[in-house]
Amino acid sequence: MTKLSAIVLTRNEETNLARCLASLHWCDEIIVLDDFSSDQTPLLAAKSRKAKLFRRHTNGDLAAQRNFALDKASGEWVLFVDADEEVSPVLAKEINGVLSGNKNMSGYFLRRRDSFWGRWLNYGETGNVKLLRLAKKSAGRWRRRVHETWHVSGRVGEMQNPLWHYPHPTIHDFLASINRWTEIDAGELTTEGKSFRFFRVFVNPTGKFLQNYILKLGFLDGLPGFVSAFMMSLHSLIVRVKQYDLATKPANPAAKTP
Repeated sequence: MTKLSAIVLTRNEETNLARCLASLHWCDEIIVLDDFSSDQTPLLAAKSRKAKLFRRHTNGDLAAQRNFALDKASGEWVLFVDADEEVSPVLAKEINGVLSGNKNMSGYFLRRRDSFWGRWLNYGETGNVKLLRLAKKSAGRWRRRVHETWHVSGRVGEMQNPLWHYPHPTIHDFLASINRWTEIDAGELTTEGKSFRFFRVFVNPTGKFLQNYILKLGFLDGLPGFVSAFMMSLHSLIVRVKQYDLATKPANPAAKTP
């Protein structure tokens, strides 16, 4: 049998972790890499019969965090699941069937369904999300500090059944998350040579909203669809504003004239 390791990155995920770990009970190994949570997350992980707990500061680099956990895995195949996600029973069955029968693939994209305010979103950007989360341990490494991607060599397929996602249960959670990751994203855009352009402050957020709510039929998801599209637009706006802040900030803040 092919050994499968599941990896979960955590930071203050006490409301999500138990559900996530329960959906991974069928895996051969579960690794929880915690970013020094201040809540009960480490205790919940330690209580799990199968989970192995490691602690490491993310330092704003999710790719490095994922690669660290990847090195700790002992399975030939590795499945990455976020703490606010759940492997559906039909997906677990599909993964087991694929890994036991197909030896020529290097990885698989997983479809993800978002639940927002108790409703599954079927439209907008979130209605057709596919993420490369299942691959051979030796097939590749993660890149980019935020919105990180797994670069895998070889043939890559796609699973048919969904990974369930429960993001931002409250607006407070969303705002806390957006403040943390938009700053890192702004820095990455600058590092990648994508310099600040004033027109993008208007064009990108507006385009993001119209794409999700109109072109991708987000309005069919009702109020949750509208709020989801608005929050994605807000994320885009804040990234550009923070990129401007980085571009105009003096190298030595103390030298700035009052």
